[in-house]
Amino acid sequence: MANTRNIGIIAGNGVYPSTFARAARAQSTPVRLSVAAFENETDAALITPHVDSIEWFRVGQLGKLIRYFKSQGVTEAIMVGQIAPKNLFDLRPDLRLLFMLAKVKERNAESLFGAIADELQKDGITLLPATTFMEDLLAPVGHIFGPTLKSRAWDDVHFGQRIAKESSRLDIGQTVIVRHGTVLAVEAFEGTNACIQRGGELGRGKAVTMVKVSKPNQDFRFDIPVIGAQTILTCAEAGVSVIAVEAGKTLLLEKERIATLCQEKQITVVAFA
Repeated sequence: MANTRNIGIIAGNGVYPSTFARAARAQSTPVRLSVAAFENETDAALITPHVDSIEWFRVGQLGKLIRYFKSQGVTEAIMVGQIAPKNLFDLRPDLRLLFMLAKVKERNAESLFGAIADELQKDGITLLPATTFMEDLLAPVGHIFGPTLKSRAWDDVHFGQRIAKESSRLDIGQTVIVRHGTVLAVEAFEGTNACIQRGGELGRGKAVTMVKVSKPNQDFRFDIPVIGAQTILTCAEAGVSVIAVEAGKTLLLEKERIATLCQEKQITVVAFA
């Protein structure tokens, strides 16, 4: 159809890619979906029923990915789902990625993904915001799930917010674990789950709060903060009882399952402006 949007999905791990695919299918405008999946990352069972084509890649095969998208007529693309740090360490770049890396001065997430967006644009593929079709899943201000937060507990939320904003500004990490005005853990390259586990162990399961924020001036085409059911399970196992996120800048995936888990595990989710 002439008005069909042809979108390529750069699919990492978790339920984020399939959540996007289902949301895209629910739109009034027809959408054709082509998936670039990654070995040991993308869950094909989740996403395959909702898309038109899928091809598998190693992390680092940028040239092959772009050729695949062009062969499918893709004019827009979206990055959804993370790539595990261990696979980024095992990066085997193709020639196109090597040339791109040679021009990148700082190899942090923002500069690398920004450079990839530029490479896609050279071939007529526009990178979409990571919230596309999922705006209704953005966290609202205030209490969202689980037990009502006591007023004293908000002190740790606001304390963690200040620390996390500074940590993200320095490009260290976007998540911190705090307890009674003390920083127990700061997210770094190991990722959010490892940070939760570390902080929870140090806090010994007593009034431990996780705070997750966006970066200042964050490019929402990639790396938007996400909370899913796995986040709740990881927090429950680690002894983290409060999850605080930034309203309007954090996606809540699997909302019904999160709500159920929060009641079962007695975990509170709130969002601040």
